[in-house]
Formats: sequence, structure tokens, C-alpha cells
Amino acid sequence: MNNQDTIRKILTESGDTWAVVGLSSNQERAAYRVADVLKRHGKRVVPVHPKAETVHGEQGYPTLEAIPFEIDVVDVFVNSALAGKVADEAVAIGAKAVWFQLGVIDQDAYERTRAAGLDMVMDRCPAIEFRAMR
Repeated sequence: MNNQDTIRKILTESGDTWAVVGLSSNQERAAYRVADVLKRHGKRVVPVHPKAETVHGEQGYPTLEAIPFEIDVVDVFVNSALAGKVADEAVAIGAKAVWFQLGVIDQDAYERTRAAGLDMVMDRCPAIEFRAMR
């Protein structure tokens, strides 16, 4: 399911606006560090968190639906039990791809998202995958 062609496509061709669900200003969290790597690779990182905090200089939003512009990739840092709902929201807002972070696994959500025509990666980290592409 996580073939290298799909990973490369999402990282290089799916667009530069990434919503990072679960991203807050807590610098100790993996989402904060991964968002920094995404920015260094030219991605616009939009925080999605109930607190709607500004992170890495970008205004946050409480939900994907609240974002008033197009999102290319939805990067999911919530636990597996909540991830399927986020994937469904990504489909609803017209995202091109969904990325479930390390440890985030929901096979049914993967199948629904792929059936809706979106690319998807599950249980992987884009920061690690960027390094592997070099």
C-alpha cells in the first residue's frame, strides 16, 4: 500500500499546501518537528488543531473545513481511532492526498480514501521519506 511511487508523488507532485492535523506550538511534539522539515522542503504548513494556534508563522484553524483556501495534502498526527474521520474530511474538502504518520493505521480509511481517488500513505513519516529520496 505504501509504494515508493506514491510516496514520491505526494512529496514532489501533489502540491505545496499541507494541512497538518494535530500540529500545535508544542515544540516537544513530533508534529512540530515534521512541520519544520516540510517547510524547509518548500511546503506551506497549515496547522489544524482545536486551539487554532499560529505555528511556524502560519495561522492555525480548528478544523479542515475552517480553512478558507485549497489544501493539497492532509498530514495526520492524531491517533488511529480518530484518523478515519480526518481522512473523510480530507476527501470532503477536495484534498489530493492524505498522509497518516508513523503509528497511525486505519485500513478502512485507507480504502475509502483511495476509492475516492486520493493518493494515500499510512504509517510513514514525510521527514524520513524526504531523507530517503536523496
